[in-house]
Amino acid sequence: MGRLRRGPERELLDEYAGRIAKAGRALSLGPLAVAEVEAPGGPGPEGGRLARAVPPGAAVVALDERGRALTSPGLARWLAGRRDDGARDCAFLLGGADGLDPALRERADLVLSFGPMVWPHMLARAMLAEQLYRATQILAGTPYHRG
Repeated sequence: MGRLRRGPERELLDEYAGRIAKAGRALSLGPLAVAEVEAPGGPGPEGGRLARAVPPGAAVVALDERGRALTSPGLARWLAGRRDDGARDCAFLLGGADGLDPALRERADLVLSFGPMVWPHMLARAMLAEQLYRATQILAGTPYHRG
């Protein structure tokens, strides 16, 4: 939900998107595409617009503080599993200020949490992009992830 304007968060997102495009190619992951949806009015109207932005057949991940906290290797394994199951796309959904429409959370293949804290969208996007890049590095066996 919403638009990410110019600034350090946009630069960080763009940096990781570029890294994912390069690293993910050999792993059949990526590239990262960002679809920004505007829909004022709370979770209901936002949910409809977000749902229409999800590619057909995509694995769906809803980001929600009440979701499941995965380790970075756990997320990498989950992504590899969806890829290996034939999912062509994976859509990560970030709701508006009032959260995601409950129907989207219920539809999701995974409800993912970055912890019990609430993060601003601009930071959550950058954190997600970094974790997706980290997943490519874990799956590629590089030393980037030292956890």
